[in-house]
Amino acid sequence: MATWPKTLDRAGITDPSLRRDYSEQRRLVARFARAEYTAVRLLLPAELVPDVIAATAFMHHSDNLIDQGPVGERIAALDGWEGRVRAALKSGEADEPLLRTLLDTIARHPRLRQYVEDFLAGAPLEVQTQGFASESEFQHYIDGYSLPAFMLIACLLDAEAPADAYLAGCRSFIEASQRLDFLNDLAEDLGDGRLGLPEELLIRHGLTRADLTRTGPARKGGAPSGFRGLVGDQARQIRTGLTASYGLVNLVHARSRPFVRALINIQGLTLRAVTRKETALLDGPAQPDVAAALRLLGREYLAARRRRDARPAVGSASPGAAGRS
Repeated sequence: MATWPKTLDRAGITDPSLRRDYSEQRRLVARFARAEYTAVRLLLPAELVPDVIAATAFMHHSDNLIDQGPVGERIAALDGWEGRVRAALKSGEADEPLLRTLLDTIARHPRLRQYVEDFLAGAPLEVQTQGFASESEFQHYIDGYSLPAFMLIACLLDAEAPADAYLAGCRSFIEASQRLDFLNDLAEDLGDGRLGLPEELLIRHGLTRADLTRTGPARKGGAPSGFRGLVGDQARQIRTGLTASYGLVNLVHARSRPFVRALINIQGLTLRAVTRKETALLDGPAQPDVAAALRLLGREYLAARRRRDARPAVGSASPGAAGRS
């Protein structure tokens, strides 16, 4: 793994002020998303790392603004933030480090601009969503917010497939991941007055939203009847989605495959923890096994190292292979 200064060099980031801006985003991402940051640093080629960190920092900051507090305050925060982002996109200039790194990343990856636009367009849906009456409403949320958010990062991974096929692969992964997040964050979401499980799913298992709260009548004796079946139902859907997501690995450049495999497999570890915790999810989220996650990252790091070590030395590649990395 390259040192951070060398990583910035490999990405072509030489301006001292921009290097400071990227370093600030690196510290932020390392603090709020340690596992994801570790995967990025270990598994992606150095020239992509600053860009993925900048996109992740932008997504996290935006999500934080619209995910907490009264709806009116969140709408106001979104309006102000969207105005600053759009002004930066229009002028190509910004007065805050996060937006300066975003603009610099867009300069190297112009396709990111459209995904920033899509993400901003979908952000009001996140503000307004307190739950889903049906599976179709959940699917609308995936298309409107979750997928554009994931594409901020996924568009940087050098897809080697037609755009439609790559987008479909990304959607399979983010649908399974979002379904897993909503199930695992159930207790926290209920505490905030939100529910990520469709109401029609609860009805199918003989449950109501009130049954899932600590004050609900069905919680007085522990987990309500039907909740174990609901968890099993969702776990099967998530497992099917994650299995389908492995096709995404072959849709990206070989240098990004260890990272994509790790993303999917870490979700698999989280799902395993969720199914073990089962009814206790109503009291708090499950955590994936740390040792297993470290072993997984270690295996993928060795795979990435073997691939880098196997590349021909500069000047030794055949003409037909020139330019590949």
